[in-house]
Amino acid sequence: DPSSYAISWLAHQILEFKETLSEENINLKTLRELCFNGIPFEGGIRALCWKILLNYLPFDQTLWESFLKKQREVYSQFLKEMIIQPGIAKANMGFSREDVTMEDHPLNPNPDSRWNNYFKDNEILLQIDKDVRRLYPDMAFFQRPTEYPCQLILDPQNEYETLRRRVEQTTLKAQTVNRNRSGVTNVSSPGKAFHLYPSNEYEVLPNGSEAHWEVVERILFIYAKLNPGIAYVQGMNEIVGPIYYTFATDPNSQWKEHAEADTFFCFTNLMSENRDNFIKSLDDSQCGITYKMESVYSMLKDKDLELFLKLEEQNIKPQYFTFRWLTLLLSQEFLLPDVIRIWDTLFSDQDRFHFLILVCCAMLILIRDNLLAGDFTVNMRSLQDYPISDVHTILTKAKDLRDNS
Repeated sequence: DPSSYAISWLAHQILEFKETLSEENINLKTLRELCFNGIPFEGGIRALCWKILLNYLPFDQTLWESFLKKQREVYSQFLKEMIIQPGIAKANMGFSREDVTMEDHPLNPNPDSRWNNYFKDNEILLQIDKDVRRLYPDMAFFQRPTEYPCQLILDPQNEYETLRRRVEQTTLKAQTVNRNRSGVTNVSSPGKAFHLYPSNEYEVLPNGSEAHWEVVERILFIYAKLNPGIAYVQGMNEIVGPIYYTFATDPNSQWKEHAEADTFFCFTNLMSENRDNFIKSLDDSQCGITYKMESVYSMLKDKDLELFLKLEEQNIKPQYFTFRWLTLLLSQEFLLPDVIRIWDTLFSDQDRFHFLILVCCAMLILIRDNLLAGDFTVNMRSLQDYPISDVHTILTKAKDLRDNS
């Protein structure tokens, strides 16, 4: 019976993982080999393996407890410095206060005013807000309230302007300004705050609870503040989403409770390897995205010359579709469970971004018959909306390409 065979295979696989993860000093080579073929979700194994593969947890398990305590404290500190303190300062800006000098008045446009940063941050925050509200719209998860809302953020003792409030305020101001620019002088009424987003967008949850997407928003905002050179670029939401989802659905509640902090550090580590793809000025360098896109075609040329020539002849350039594949680690091409399965393999490969190029190449070769038969328009459609949904086939093909090189 195939189903009982599958169950016993899974049980065996879980056992192997548990053995490897029970070593005091984790053997990375063994762990990588196991993870390459997919990591079980059961028992929180996947979430734990990702934390090791993304260079967050040390290999020596005896250090975990103190390490995690320290990291989570560091993250709380970030929240205090970057969200709560500026928010308190803003909340205290009662305009009647005599000690507010013109220099530090929030409406002072002087670039040295500390408020200037606050308003700059608001632009980034609005961009993040727009993107995280749309995370995986076909799944209810990101709209649902988290079981572990951040107490520090929701503490009623902290009278401060929350990110949620900042978004509402900034959007209101922007609306007012936009209307004025179009020649209409009436200021849009504050009541419109409830209609900032079209009706298909999500209701804001009541005070004291927060949706998963709001947690993701906070992670990205803190990342942007700590990495001003790159700040926030559209698409980072698609990279942080699957990591947060994996950690926030961990069946192990003492891990799940800290999904936000752990996601922040794992995302930061992954971005340190992937950030070159997001930086425009590096496009033409060896580490930039252009080089990686060209690599997909040079590998294709090597593996399937006929298909390569066909795409060349139709003037289908790699940047038309591989930009998204590579930058977003295929997160837009498949459903979330499949993306997560691809990432098991990507994260476990020592040279993860080289394997990603193999996967992209495999995706092309697997639809070669369609591509050889199609014209420019048909082929572009296939590449923009990839027709194969079985990621197992794709990963097997990528592995074959690697083993036969």
